[in-house]
Amino acid sequence: MDSDQTAQFIFLALLGSAIAGGFIVQNRHQMGKVAQQASVWGLIFIGVIAAIGLWGDIRDDVMPRQSAYAGGVTEVPRQRDGHFYLTLLINGQPIEFLVDTGATQVVITKSDADLVGIDVANLAFLGTAYTANGPVNTATVRLNTVQLGEITDSDIRALVNEGELDQSLLGMSYLGLYARIEITGDALILTR
Repeated sequence: MDSDQTAQFIFLALLGSAIAGGFIVQNRHQMGKVAQQASVWGLIFIGVIAAIGLWGDIRDDVMPRQSAYAGGVTEVPRQRDGHFYLTLLINGQPIEFLVDTGATQVVITKSDADLVGIDVANLAFLGTAYTANGPVNTATVRLNTVQLGEITDSDIRALVNEGELDQSLLGMSYLGLYARIEITGDALILTR
């Protein structure tokens, strides 16, 4: 610890002592109740710290994610909102997609396009896509690499949506590359 950190620690210790001392003096007639409340807050604090520390271990049980297996099989669990989400590496960057079998093309948001190295400012939004919310302008791009597990595809056509799109969509232009797409129970299974 350097001298600045030591000074900050001393200041915080003195400040904490002053606050605790004032609290004790103000509540000296109810010390049993104060001790009970302090122990409850201490247990809450310890519980929060434990939950944060264990989150990595329980995350897959609370929010299951996709699993890629050998032989080109990927299993995607249905999420609580009823949809399937896949995380693909686009030009080496992880991008989460909503699986949309009703979408003809792969459609990415402007922010995701920027993240994967597409110069969004210089795109020509000359195309039109017809969505449930009406027509939107689109720009056609090529994704250098699209990777899902052990499968890597190159030069995949996609559209960048000029409008407000909350989530990139994984449409049939990519899903059609799979030999089999099936939904069984609460899982989407893609087989190459």
